[in-house]
Amino acid sequence: MNKPIRIVVAGAKGRMGQEWIHYMEGEPTFQLVAAVDRTLEGVDVGNALGGSSQAPFYTSLAEAIEKERPDCLVDFTTPEAGYRNALTAMEHGIRAVIGTTGFSEEQLKHLEEEHAKHPAGMLIAPNFAIGAVLMMQFSKMAARFLPDVEIIEMHHNQKLDAPSGTARKTAAMIQEVRQAHQQGHPNELEHMAGVRGGDMEGIRIHSVRLPGLVAHQEVIFGGEGETLHIRHDSNSRRCFMPGVALGIRYVMEHPQYIYGLEHILGGEMA
Repeated sequence: MNKPIRIVVAGAKGRMGQEWIHYMEGEPTFQLVAAVDRTLEGVDVGNALGGSSQAPFYTSLAEAIEKERPDCLVDFTTPEAGYRNALTAMEHGIRAVIGTTGFSEEQLKHLEEEHAKHPAGMLIAPNFAIGAVLMMQFSKMAARFLPDVEIIEMHHNQKLDAPSGTARKTAAMIQEVRQAHQQGHPNELEHMAGVRGGDMEGIRIHSVRLPGLVAHQEVIFGGEGETLHIRHDSNSRRCFMPGVALGIRYVMEHPQYIYGLEHILGGEMA
């Protein structure tokens, strides 16, 4: 029997981190060996978060790597911490699956450049839900024929970044097949700043933050006499976990730097 993949989790106390840790308990192919938190040095994960894990918390990812020798980092932190953690993982030669969103284009470019010097598999994914990846792919297909489009993304009110990484990724994929152009009336006037949303090469993106939401996105296309709505709803964070597991197994076998889960779902999705 193959040895389980040894995992260190950064952001373990967050909602996504806790969901992933509980998911791993039912997956014998994964073993939690450490978690990272600034306030729980030496505490067992099971004691802090519930469950049976006796893996310890560390205040430093570098220390956790040196002491526990994990195979892979799973990161659900903040853009600043996730960026540092990705660099630390590369410096120590361990694989990484990064679910943190909000990275700037400069940070993503720098991570890709650094990865060329430290070629261990790394996946950064704005969204791990398989249905959300399909929603993005379908939107890219539709944009070839209906180039006028707006994106409405809706998340819980504790989300830090806006627009979401999924919305930015969706718009970027649409831009690959759509010529940039202004939408709406050329003399359009906003009587309230920002009421028309953010503008990404003519694609309007609207961010909603409310309690009770998890993660939702609707992409609306308009054409002559018709509209097309493509929507995905994450009603529970459990829906992200199979994608995280898929990402870990992939980076263990492939040394590439990858941005977006769609690139590992098979040739027809790449």
